[in-house]
Amino acid sequence: MPQTLRVALALAWLLPVLAPSPAPAQAPGAPPAQGQAQEGPVRIINRTGQPATALHAVRSGRTDWGSNLLNRGPLPNNAGFPMRPSASAGCRFDVRLVLADGREAVSRDQDICTLPQIELYTATAPAPASSPGGAPPRAATPGAIPGSIGGVAQARPNTQARRVSTGTGFVVAPDRVLTNQHVVDGCDRILARTPDGRWLAAVPPAQVDRALDLSILTIPGNPGPALAFRASPVVRRGESVVAYGFPLSGLLSTDPKLTRGEINALGGIRNDQNNFQISAEVQPGNSGGPLLDMQGHVVGVVVAKLDSRRVQNVDNVNFAVKGEAAQAFLRRAGVPFGTAQSRGADRSAADVGDIANLSTLLLRCER
Repeated sequence: MPQTLRVALALAWLLPVLAPSPAPAQAPGAPPAQGQAQEGPVRIINRTGQPATALHAVRSGRTDWGSNLLNRGPLPNNAGFPMRPSASAGCRFDVRLVLADGREAVSRDQDICTLPQIELYTATAPAPASSPGGAPPRAATPGAIPGSIGGVAQARPNTQARRVSTGTGFVVAPDRVLTNQHVVDGCDRILARTPDGRWLAAVPPAQVDRALDLSILTIPGNPGPALAFRASPVVRRGESVVAYGFPLSGLLSTDPKLTRGEINALGGIRNDQNNFQISAEVQPGNSGGPLLDMQGHVVGVVVAKLDSRRVQNVDNVNFAVKGEAAQAFLRRAGVPFGTAQSRGADRSAADVGDIANLSTLLLRCER
C-alpha cells in the first residue's frame, strides 16, 4: 500500500512608516527656496504632557489622515519625531498626534519648508461624526477611553491580558470586518487598530464558518472604507496578486507589509476547491488579510502556509480562501458587500497597496 503523506498545514496567524526621501541639495547656509523642503528633517514635538500613540502628517486639504508614522512605539512627552517628506510633497502639511487617552492635538497648514520643528500642545477630544440620516450616535463601548468617531469611543488594549495574538482583517461593509476564524477563535476580547491609529473594539458575537475558516466581525466606529470583491473576469492561474497584512507583529515594524506573487494553483491543500495556492509570501500574522488583484479588488483571504520545518523540500507554499467562497459566506451572514470588474491596465503594486492600506486592520486577540 502506498505510504500516506502526512502534510502538516500550519494555520499561521498570518498576522502603517513614512519612507523618507532625501531632501534636494542646496548651497550651505542658503534658505530653502520657495516651495522647496529644507535640507534637514522637520521635527514634530509632543508637548501635550502625555505619550502619543499615533502621529499623522498629510498634505493640507487631504480628507484622511493616512498611516500612523510611529512605527517604533509611542512618542513620549517632549520627544520629537523627525519627518522628511519627499520634495514632491510640497510645503503645507496638517499634523495630528493621538494620545493614549484618545485625545488629539492637531496643527493645520504648517509650512514645513521654513519651520525647523512643529510643536503640538493642546489636546482635545475629536468631534463626533454625525450618524447617517441624523440618527443619534451609538453608545460607547463600556470601559472605552475618551475620543470617538461616530459616537463610538476608542478602546484601550489590555496590557494585563494573559495571552495576546494578532492577525489581519479588512473592511467589507460599513463597520464589518472579514478575517479568518482561527484569528479570533477563543478570544475574550478583540480589538482592531485602524489605519489612522485608533483602537476599536469588536462587538460580539462574531459570525463564523469553520469549514472555510472565515469570520465576520462587527466593529463600530468607521474602521475604514470597504474593499470591493472582484466580480469578473474569472481568476486564472498565473495572475499577479498582492497580499497585504501584519505579519510577525512585535518583531517587525508596526506598519502593514505588502508582498507580490502569483496564483499558482486553483485548488488548495488536498485539492480544496475553496482555496487558491499562491506564491505571495505570507507569515504568521498575515491570516485574514486581503489578497488583491492588480486592480485593487479582493480575490481571496489569506489563510495559511505550509510549515517548511515539518514538510521537507517545501518553501513558500501559501493559501488563500477564494473570493467567491468568501462572498458566499457574506451572503449567508446577511452582510452586504461591493463588487467591481477588473478590466483595463493593471495598477502598480504600490497603488494596490495604497488601496488596501485604507481598509486593512491589525486585529488583537486578548485572552
